[in-house]
Amino acid sequence: MAHKISSSCVACGTCIDECPVGAISAGDIYKIDPNACVDCGTCAGVCPMGAISQE
Repeated sequence: MAHKISSSCVACGTCIDECPVGAISAGDIYKIDPNACVDCGTCAGVCPMGAISQE
């Protein structure tokens, strides 16, 4: 099950730098590609806004 990023995202870039498979893309609110996400949870652990959770 992939993770998702909520509207609480402030596009700080912390998660994109930590994703080991490059599943996160930048934008006003970052997005996680569910086909690339390996559900490691690293992004959720580093998000300062708590904007990332499991789908």
